[in-house]
Amino acid sequence: MTERPEPWHRRTRRFLRATDQRGELVRGARFLRRLVPGDGTPGDPLAPSTGRSSDRLARLLTEAGADRPSATRELGLAAVQAWQAVRRTGAQPMSADGITVLFTDLVGFSTWALQAGDERVLELLRSVAEVTESVVTGHRGSIVKGLGDGVMAVFADPGEAVKAAYETCSAVSVIKAEGYLPHLRAGLHRGNPSRVGNDYLGVDVNIAARIMAAADGDEVLASGSVVDELDPGAVIVRPRRSFRAKGTPKDLRVYRVVPRYSS
Repeated sequence: MTERPEPWHRRTRRFLRATDQRGELVRGARFLRRLVPGDGTPGDPLAPSTGRSSDRLARLLTEAGADRPSATRELGLAAVQAWQAVRRTGAQPMSADGITVLFTDLVGFSTWALQAGDERVLELLRSVAEVTESVVTGHRGSIVKGLGDGVMAVFADPGEAVKAAYETCSAVSVIKAEGYLPHLRAGLHRGNPSRVGNDYLGVDVNIAARIMAAADGDEVLASGSVVDELDPGAVIVRPRRSFRAKGTPKDLRVYRVVPRYSS
């Protein structure tokens, strides 16, 4: 009995699958992806969800056939990476000797928000977000993410980070909100956190957040790693001797900093 030949569409599919997994093609696609500008980790499961369709596509590409190499998947991710680079409004700063991480939040906001109502709360948060983004980008920083009543931002230049933190606190303090006087607090730390997608993770990020939590309203606190990089003539620095925070190094130095032009 003569065996029926394999249908042409099955032979074609098998050929394409084998070609897609050829080592030299996969390596070539990965090399091309490294040359494409933009974030090299689209679809990383640790990256925060932004809701963008390109992020969802990258996640699907990453998860599809993750157990086998694929030149098509690598080229697809390269295309997403290039698209996001074109669409991005501002690149996050990169520096060989570290970046400065800024955290801010509103003092006493949660108590006021419980009785203020959603409409007034959202109005205030929009005003704070607009002011913060304007000041941060004006000092060559980048907003990493919003945190409800505050933000996380990053800067290549620690001096610009200090100015941005202080100016943001000052600008927020004049925003009008019924029954509430907005007072922002800020914390800064310089280090080498790991970048995952559009976010940053690691001990240095946690330290910056802890420093912020110890600040008073309208106060900017910075670690020694930031202060050591500042021009002494450009800032007023006072040690925060009473600083204590769980999860921070015992030898962590923290200072209250104020740009001299504001004195």
